[in-house]
Amino acid sequence: MNSAIRTKNLSKRFRKVAAVAGLNLDITEGAIYALVGPNGAGKTTTIKILMDMFRPTGGTAEILGIDSRKIAPRTLALIGYVSENQELPLWMTVAGFLGYLRPFYPTWDRKLEDELIQRFELPPERKLKDLSRGMRMKAALAGSLAYHPRVIILDEPFSGLDPLVRDQLIEGLLARASESTTLVSSHDLAETESFASHVGYMEQGQLRFSEDLSTLRERFREVELKFEKIPCLPQKWPAAWMRTSNSGPVIRFIESQFNQERTCAEIRQLLGEPKDVTFTSMTLRSIFLAMAKCGSRNVTEEQR
Repeated sequence: MNSAIRTKNLSKRFRKVAAVAGLNLDITEGAIYALVGPNGAGKTTTIKILMDMFRPTGGTAEILGIDSRKIAPRTLALIGYVSENQELPLWMTVAGFLGYLRPFYPTWDRKLEDELIQRFELPPERKLKDLSRGMRMKAALAGSLAYHPRVIILDEPFSGLDPLVRDQLIEGLLARASESTTLVSSHDLAETESFASHVGYMEQGQLRFSEDLSTLRERFREVELKFEKIPCLPQKWPAAWMRTSNSGPVIRFIESQFNQERTCAEIRQLLGEPKDVTFTSMTLRSIFLAMAKCGSRNVTEEQR
């Protein structure tokens, strides 16, 4: 499949700080891609480079095969962008704001505009300054979807919003998912997990992994082992076992490369036959926390 968004050895430095360091990101057309990671991981910097708000220090970034440094208005008309800190003309009404945007986008769809106003329950005659933050975000998203963009880029779109507004934004995105590629940077992992098809984890400016969300869920398990007596513990645990701990005859760890047959064989080889074994699936949030606490030592693409 073709790539809608791609970076190659992308880097960005702010004086002595490396915000992005050798980032290689590849998002295929049609994906709903969640870019997650702790604060300062480089997610927003990456997005701003893609949107040509920042110039890279090194490497390249492309949207729809075009270098981000060469994006012209014709290409921008194919990209929808919404940021949590996006500035809007607060003196305008919702209708005036959308009317202002129309001439910039040859593919603007008035029927879709009306559908989005209804879906997001936007008051056309009210000024943006009189709306809640959630309603302003919905107005911004409506203005970024009404022209059928091929790529939608959202930087922390759900931050600080109430659940109802988040659900409306997600429903609006999913309704247009078949015609676009979506990149979402978000700390709201529970919401992200409900709609993303792919996920990438950034840390210290680098991409630690990037994969299909269903595959990620399959390869992570919380494991609990119960033995008749305290087993003899190995000097070195397997690289894929994260956050290993023991309390008497009970051993717990997170398996980051789960395969039931192989994992059980590894357990027997290292510790002997347990009395009881429990494998528990993990949410995206619990996987994220495990990797953040471990510094992603055992889950990089190179080790897979």
